[in-house]
Amino acid sequence: MKLAKITKKEGSGRGSSVARSYDDACGAAHALDLIGERWALLVMRELMFGPKRFSDLRADLPGISANVLTQRLERLEEIGALKRRKLPPPAASHVYELTPWGYEIEPVLGVLGRWAARSPLHDPTLPLSAASLMLSFKTMFDPRRAKGLNARIGFRIGDETFLVRISGGKCDAARQSLDGAAVVFVGQARAIAAAVYGGAPLKALEANRAITIEGDRALAERFTGLFPLPQKA
Repeated sequence: MKLAKITKKEGSGRGSSVARSYDDACGAAHALDLIGERWALLVMRELMFGPKRFSDLRADLPGISANVLTQRLERLEEIGALKRRKLPPPAASHVYELTPWGYEIEPVLGVLGRWAARSPLHDPTLPLSAASLMLSFKTMFDPRRAKGLNARIGFRIGDETFLVRISGGKCDAARQSLDGAAVVFVGQARAIAAAVYGGAPLKALEANRAITIEGDRALAERFTGLFPLPQKA
């Protein structure tokens, strides 16, 4: 059977912003056709923990312009990776959220993140979003170091709260209330990452008012040691 070649004219379709294709049947090539543009995958990363408004996405991606963000959101909606919906009153604002298929990209983000962490060129001092930090916990978690641990650890980062659950050698994270958290880290994502990945002592970060620890301090100390970085390539 002869396969027909399907082509798409430049600019066709609502919000279309992709004019070029790799013209390659490989699934990886098609994935890059869909989400290979600059910022597209990071927009999906920021939506991995639930819907966000346009202004929230811009705040979490400080290097992106409003125009480019609009284009990427339109393109991701066009391919079916996300959808836009209006919140009921009194909010009455629009939010963007991933579709079930869009959420399936999460393992790809984890593999990419772990692979890139081995790069000698990786600069961990660059800005870091809350979503990126939470995904990194799921990616870098070492179940051997968490043997016998069953705990809920909370994070208050800006206006967002996250709960990390460690149980049965697994680590999960969700954007939700801090109910049941035995300890809560309060601070910016970069400061928390400095404790977890940079080896910065909690006492020093607290002294500099970079973070605040509320609750079980011993658990906080143990938590920071559960995420060893892979060796550099």
